[in-house]
Amino acid sequence: MSEETRTDSTYRAIEGGCACGAVRYILDEIPYDTGWCHCRVCQHISGSGGIVFTTVHLDRYRITAGADHVGSFASTAFGTRTFCRQCGSPLSIHVRHQPDEIDIPAGTLDDPEEVAPAFHLYAAEAPSWMPQIAFLPRYRALRPRTRGLPEGQTEPTIE
Repeated sequence: MSEETRTDSTYRAIEGGCACGAVRYILDEIPYDTGWCHCRVCQHISGSGGIVFTTVHLDRYRITAGADHVGSFASTAFGTRTFCRQCGSPLSIHVRHQPDEIDIPAGTLDDPEEVAPAFHLYAAEAPSWMPQIAFLPRYRALRPRTRGLPEGQTEPTIE
């Protein structure tokens, strides 16, 4: 994939942010090197089987709002992660062996369809049920038989 940048007049910046909206960011280039990491740290951070991430050059990632809500911690001996201190959303992963790049959790993009994983990392650490998730039933919203909702109702009532 070509690495178009903000100097390319056809490029539209990609925006994203945390779940609560306190932190917003912009990517000033087309993300590249998108993958799904299954390491135990990504499992803990996401509360699932791992995190899909995408990469941009460090100087092309800019926090545009809520920088005072961004926290960080050393998640490994070789990397640091940032997160929203208000809602806990993961915001970035920066590793020492790639000092000029930063990884962004794809789920924090305003449109996660902008990227798609092309590989798996730490696959040996993935839960054994990961391959089966592609074949599970799919519902447009909640299941028609969701506990606590009337039969067939697939959206909670908002009062």
